[in-house]
Amino acid sequence: MKQLSTSQRAQVIRCLCEGNSIRSTVRITGVAKNTVARLLCEIGCVCADLHHRTVRGVPVRRLQCDEIWSFVGAKKKNVTAEQEQFGWGDVWTWTAIDADTKLCVTFHVGDRGKHSAFAFMDDCASRIVGKPQITTDAHRPYLAAVEKAFGGDADYAMLHKIYGASGEPETRYSPATCIGCDMKTVSGVPDPKHVSTSFVERQNLTMRMSMRRFTRLTNGFSKKVENHGHAVALYFAYYNFVRVHQTLRVTPAMEAGLTDHVWNVEDLVALIPQPAAKKRGPYKKTTEA
Repeated sequence: MKQLSTSQRAQVIRCLCEGNSIRSTVRITGVAKNTVARLLCEIGCVCADLHHRTVRGVPVRRLQCDEIWSFVGAKKKNVTAEQEQFGWGDVWTWTAIDADTKLCVTFHVGDRGKHSAFAFMDDCASRIVGKPQITTDAHRPYLAAVEKAFGGDADYAMLHKIYGASGEPETRYSPATCIGCDMKTVSGVPDPKHVSTSFVERQNLTMRMSMRRFTRLTNGFSKKVENHGHAVALYFAYYNFVRVHQTLRVTPAMEAGLTDHVWNVEDLVALIPQPAAKKRGPYKKTTEA
């Protein structure tokens, strides 16, 4: 079977990381749809492993956490019990951003319940050194999850944003207006000047712009939960190591001291294990009957 060259793989991955769907990537690159999907699975696995191995021992002073909504197959209200067994329905991606380096410390794809919150915060605590100041929204599962993961080794505050309801039906797809914020100190002594979720919310916007699966009101949503997870893993590896941050002038991984150079997409492609070459068997002459 013919294998894609490194340049062809890199072109496909660039398209996927810049907000193109699989079908539009097929039209741009000329690569078959199944090949693009298979490459997404391969690169998603190596990017998840890269994040797991590399983003460790990060000194974080200010950590911001949030969740972003998407869905697989159909929205939860339209999913049958049989489809739900295959992972269809609402999917939440939990993200944690270092406010200083803009590094994504960890991410978790799951639901919005307490089990996902515990898994997310436990993984976050395992990657951080020092005593961070943590800011989250007012989602209740954070309370027990942060306490279990960090104990007394964090200054933790919740920021509850109050939104006003929109009375105009034509603006039902527009975000509501924020009419106030309520800060609540949960543990430690957090600095009120740095109690904010602005950076992680801006990063969530970048996710929606950079992954077609997260774009609202389109048919580009994920059809398989596994592919959704692969796309998220690819995005965060690209965001941390390849994409130069506009304000930092370097990548978040460089700013955090995890690498000393800007990666390119070919570096990510090189992480994909190459299939072992098959040896041909001995040549056998055919005898005519």
